[in-house]
Amino acid sequence: MLQPISVEKFADMVIKNNKGYKRKELVRDLRETLEAKKNGAKCMVCGAPIWAAGSAITGLNRCFTCTTGEADDSEDYEIE
Repeated sequence: MLQPISVEKFADMVIKNNKGYKRKELVRDLRETLEAKKNGAKCMVCGAPIWAAGSAITGLNRCFTCTTGEADDSEDYEIE
């Protein structure tokens, strides 16, 4: 199960580990994608609920498995 994390903490983690992101825009994208998930956004590949954290980063509405190719999400995060 994905580990819950706040939008702000996730944004800080992404910026710390990746160059080129602007915090303000990243937080906006994360919030928009989380709202889309809450409103029922589905994976464009398989139809499962989207992985909001990953979808905000990639710009594609996909679930965890379709984004990463992995089934085990226990060490990854989902924004809340």
